[in-house]
Amino acid sequence: MIKKRILVIFGGQSSEHIVSCMSAVNVINNIDRDTYDVLIVGITEEGHWLLVDSVEAIQDESWRDGTVQAVLSPDATEKSVIVIDGAGIKKIKVDGAFPVLHGLYGEDGTIQGLFALAKLPYVGCGVLASAVSMDKFFTKIIADRVGGRQAAYEPVMKEVIAGTEGMAEAVKRVEARFAYPVFIKPSNAGSSRGVSKAENREQLTEGLTEAARHDRKILVEETIVGHEIECAVFGNGKEPVIASGVGEVLAAAQFYDFEAKYFNAESRTVVNPELPGDSAERVRRAAVEIFKAVDGYGLARVDFFVTKDGDVVFNEINTMPGFTAISMYPMLFEAAGISKTELVGKLIEHGMKRY
Repeated sequence: MIKKRILVIFGGQSSEHIVSCMSAVNVINNIDRDTYDVLIVGITEEGHWLLVDSVEAIQDESWRDGTVQAVLSPDATEKSVIVIDGAGIKKIKVDGAFPVLHGLYGEDGTIQGLFALAKLPYVGCGVLASAVSMDKFFTKIIADRVGGRQAAYEPVMKEVIAGTEGMAEAVKRVEARFAYPVFIKPSNAGSSRGVSKAENREQLTEGLTEAARHDRKILVEETIVGHEIECAVFGNGKEPVIASGVGEVLAAAQFYDFEAKYFNAESRTVVNPELPGDSAERVRRAAVEIFKAVDGYGLARVDFFVTKDGDVVFNEINTMPGFTAISMYPMLFEAAGISKTELVGKLIEHGMKRY
C-alpha cells in the first residue's frame, strides 16, 4: 500500500500558540504511521513557516531555532510544500493537511482559504464555518436563527472605547442593560484569552481595555449560573453528524480562563456528569443543530451552560478544539470507545473526502 503524506501545521500567530503546540504533539503521536507519512510545519508567533523534523523538537521548543523554511504552495496543480534551505529549493508532495491551529489565522477561515486555493483536502471546517464560528458575534446571530437560549449580550467596538468619553458611554450602555457581574469577551479569541469577569464599573472598564488588546469587537454578556458543559461533534458532508456524550468543566478559578484550562492542576473535567432531567440529551441535540447551522465539517466542540432548572444555554462553538492531554474533545470520544488514534484516523479520512 502506498502511504499518503499528511501535512501537519501547528503554532501560528494567535494568542493560543502554545496550546496549538501542545495539541500538535498529541495529534502527531496518534497518526497511524502504517497508513500515513507525516510532514510537520511549524509557524512561529511572528508568522515564520519552518520545517520541523520531529515531535521532540516541538516538545523541547528547539523547532523555533530551525532555519529551513517550508510553505504551502497555493498552486492547485502542485499540492506541495516548498522547502527552502541553504542547498536550494525543493517541493514535497502532500495529499492532505491537518491544521492543528487554534485562534486567529488558523481557526478563522484564513488558512482554510489557502487550502481551498491549493485544492488540498484538509481536516476540519471550511472557510465560512471557521470564520463565523471564530467570531462570537456572528455565531450568536446564527444561533438566534436556530432558536434556543443563549446569554444576552451587548457588542462594544474597540475604536469606540479608545477615548474617555467613548468608554464612559459604553459602560453606561452595559450598565443600563445588565446587572453585575458580567463577562467581557473578545469576539475573535479562544482558550478564554482576554476574557474577564466584572463585578463593578472599575472591573468592567479594565475588562473592556484588556479585551480590546485581543480584538476590535468585544461582547459583554450577562452571567449565566450553571454547569459548564461541553459536547464533541464529528461528521457532515457524506458522514452523518454524531455527538459524543457531554463533559463538565470544574474550574479552579472563578471561571474557566486560560490559566485554569491549561496550567491549574486543580481544574477538573468530568465525563457524563449528572445533570437535571434530560438536559444532557438536549445539549447533544443542540450541539448537532448548531454545528449544521454554521455548515460545520469534520469536528467541533460546542459549549453550553446547564442551569439548576435544566435550561440549556448555548455559549460558543470551537471548530478546531484543543487536542492536548487534558482536552475535552478527544476525552469525550474516548469515553464513547473511540481511542485517540482511531479518532485522528477518522478525522483525516473524513477530511480527505471533502473534494
